[in-house]
Amino acid sequence: MLLMLALGIPAAVRAQAAPAPQNATLRAAIQAYENLDFTRAITLARRALSERMTGPDQARAYELLGFSYSATDSQVKAVDAFKQAILLDPDRQLDPNKVSPKITSLFYSALGQVLVVRQLQADSARFIGGQGAVPLRFTVTSPARVRVRAVSGSTSLLVDSAVLTGAVNVRWLARLPNGDPVPSGTWLIVVEATSGQNTFSASRSLRVTYSPVDTLPHLTSLPGYKELPETEVPPQSWRPLGLAFLFTGSAAAGALALNNDGLGSAPGRELIGVSVVTLAAGFVMTLRKPAPRPAEGNILYNRLLREQLSQRNADIAKENVERRQQVQLTVVPLPKTGSAR
Repeated sequence: MLLMLALGIPAAVRAQAAPAPQNATLRAAIQAYENLDFTRAITLARRALSERMTGPDQARAYELLGFSYSATDSQVKAVDAFKQAILLDPDRQLDPNKVSPKITSLFYSALGQVLVVRQLQADSARFIGGQGAVPLRFTVTSPARVRVRAVSGSTSLLVDSAVLTGAVNVRWLARLPNGDPVPSGTWLIVVEATSGQNTFSASRSLRVTYSPVDTLPHLTSLPGYKELPETEVPPQSWRPLGLAFLFTGSAAAGALALNNDGLGSAPGRELIGVSVVTLAAGFVMTLRKPAPRPAEGNILYNRLLREQLSQRNADIAKENVERRQQVQLTVVPLPKTGSAR
């Protein structure tokens, strides 16, 4: 079992490794570890820790001790070494696909015994001042009183304060106590966790910039609505032809009533001529296209539509006056600079 663990560890260390350490003793310790000489690796790593080293190299040395102690079944010492590595580098992670389950278990056991703030992240955001927020995310490894502050120069704003543990989501409104947007510039989000005598803090820098708020264009029509024709052509009417038939019929009936044998046939011919002319005029009048007439319903509808459009444009003009007095905030996280302690 020890051999299987040992065979898997060197590859894990190389996978976890950052760029080559600056300290020569630490480089020798890593070489001894990769050669499966765990006793020598432990001796050299402890000697390196007594020398002058950078923070990343110190975290690397403690992690190497954790791996080496795990390989020699010194689990308590492995957990203690991992705890020191986590305190120096809270965001340190092990890849479970490249590190043995035993080492991973010891690492997370150490993680649960220390108070740190891990993976402090801020999303980029763009919003009108006072109408949005910047999402913040982080993880607290143990129950603690957590205070989140936004700091810029002499200004310190409390974002949130609560007893928390595990994954935490917070929203920074980017507003001053009087409701105004925070000034542009660099802001530092500071997360402080306190539990008894133990304290830990992490921070992330953000850049806040101002830009004008876009105004709304005036409308030329209401979306989904359009004006209707204000005149309409009446349907074709057969009334003229009907009147012509009625007149002709009445005239014919009157003429027949007055006609007698002594009057001859001349009035009959005249009646026929007049009837033909009357019917032709009625037919022509029927075929004529009716003249357009006002569509009262459409006129009323269009008037209401124009009133609504005018009111909407008045509202837009009022809103644009307010928008010209506002600012748009753009918040962008800056590269991390190792601010945990």
